[in-house]
Parts: sequence; C-alpha cells; structure tokens
Amino acid sequence: MLDLVTDFAIFSEMIYDELLAVTEAQHLTIFGILAGSTGSIILLAPHEPSYWPAICYNPEWQDRMPDPVDRWSHRIIERVAQVTGSKPHFPFGAQPAPFLKWALASDRAWQSPVVMAEQAEAGLLVFYRGALELPDYSIQVSRRESPCPSRTKPCMTACPVGALIGSDYNLDAYWGYMRADPDQRCLSTGCLVRRSCPISSLHPRIAEHSAYHMQQFIK
Repeated sequence: MLDLVTDFAIFSEMIYDELLAVTEAQHLTIFGILAGSTGSIILLAPHEPSYWPAICYNPEWQDRMPDPVDRWSHRIIERVAQVTGSKPHFPFGAQPAPFLKWALASDRAWQSPVVMAEQAEAGLLVFYRGALELPDYSIQVSRRESPCPSRTKPCMTACPVGALIGSDYNLDAYWGYMRADPDQRCLSTGCLVRRSCPISSLHPRIAEHSAYHMQQFIK
C-alpha cells in the first residue's frame, strides 16, 4: 500500500498532466506553479510555435478591434477555467494580478541579470497570458535551480543602447533607438537582450510574434 506522500505525489502528477493536456489543446502551456497548503496557482503561457498562428486565425485578430491578444487570452482562459473548475486571473485589465511576483515565487522562474524575469523553458522570452487558481488542490512541485550561466551573461551587453544595465530601464534611450530605425532587428525579430539568452535561443517563438509585441511596446 502506498504511503500518503507517494499517494499525494501521484495525485499531483495526475492533476498536472490533465491541466497540461487541456491547456495545450488551446495553444497554451504551463510555465510555473505556486503551490500552497490549500491550493495552487498555475501560470499559463503560449504553447510555441502553434500559439501565434492560432491567434492570427481567431475572430479577435480578424475583427480589427484593439487588444486582440488580450481578448483572445481572456476568452480561451475563461473557457479552460470552466472546464477545470478553476478561477482565472490575468496580467491585464482594470485589476491585473501580480504576475511578476507570482512568476518569481513559482517553481521555474528567476530574476535575470537584467532584472526582468527569466523562465526555465523560455529564458527571457517568457510571456504569461493568464493563470488558473485551484483552491482545493495543492500540486506538489520542487523549485528548480536557475539555468542562468554563472560567467557568461550575454544579456548584459546585448542592448545596442545599454538600456538594461543596472536596476532601472532607460526607456527613453530604448524607445528613441527603435523609433529612429524602424528596420532594425529589435522591431523585426524581437528584443536583442531577450533573444541573447541561451535559453531563449532554444525557444521556438515565431519572429512575427515577438515583432508584434515590440510594436505594441513603442506605441
């Protein structure tokens, strides 16, 4: 007969596997878990590379109305919450949830050398679209070690204008550089700092996906 610890571990794994299957069927995936004594918060991110084509072929993108990605995320994650009996949370809207705080407290994200969050599967290309709160299930997780290399930190020198050195971002320099040259790579393929991370280089994000967010960032 299995002891209580083993029983709980198997139960947690079953819940995780079921949640992962449901979210990936909707082009999302799990990028972290905060486990408490009475519940869990599941952080959801794009399931690359199918996520961006799914966005572009859905009604929120086709109707030409503002915020298509947020509206798609809200509709899909609300649906997943209903299926899983969970409570949805979002990083946007009138009362956004504290996603950066949640990410850094989760089992697989850390503060990078350039302050922004770094995630185990996506590196600096981490991008949360929502979360599911399961008040009655505590999923067993172990916090991973940061994969950030101890010596080489290419993110520290990748920005062409040094906008991400230190604890504060020099947004004026960053925006000025991007607006001055609309054909440079930060806008066409995504932030060079984010893409310089060795983990990011293995993450299958489509360039058009990154370009969209950079365009939104400088508006």
